[in-house]
Amino acid sequence: MLCGMDASAANPAPRLFFEAELKPHRSLSRGALLAVLGAMAAASLGVTTLMYLLGAWPVIGFNSADLALAALLFWLNARAARACEIIRLYEDEIEITSIEPSGRRSVEGVPPGWARAELEETPGAVPRLVIRTPAARREIGRQLGEAQKRDLAEAMNRALARWRAPKF
Repeated sequence: MLCGMDASAANPAPRLFFEAELKPHRSLSRGALLAVLGAMAAASLGVTTLMYLLGAWPVIGFNSADLALAALLFWLNARAARACEIIRLYEDEIEITSIEPSGRRSVEGVPPGWARAELEETPGAVPRLVIRTPAARREIGRQLGEAQKRDLAEAMNRALARWRAPKF
């Protein structure tokens, strides 16, 4: 203990200049997704029943396979929505935390001294947003659209400018 100070006062948390949490956009909530799957199952049951009554019973297997494939694709889409990327600018580093759909987390630090956010334009494609330093290049925000990437690049560069020119 330092002169009656507790440990948190001796080691204050680093100052946060900027934070952005990037998540993929999903238009369906869990309830809406279940409603869509329920409607698809009801329609499939109606078509399957009609085909059975008309004697076209082999269609039942194909119809069931279509429904199972649609459910699998919706599930994979919902699972991918758990991915997340958190970008924080502290006094001494830019911390990039990536969380995969499985929950696996990776944290990477980038020195902010010469860092800048840049858009790498390619004709006919959404530009890539990268944090560039003299020694490294790290792509961020892959799930964002072009407008969101431009906004994030501007916000990050403003935060880096504030970091470089602090007001006392």
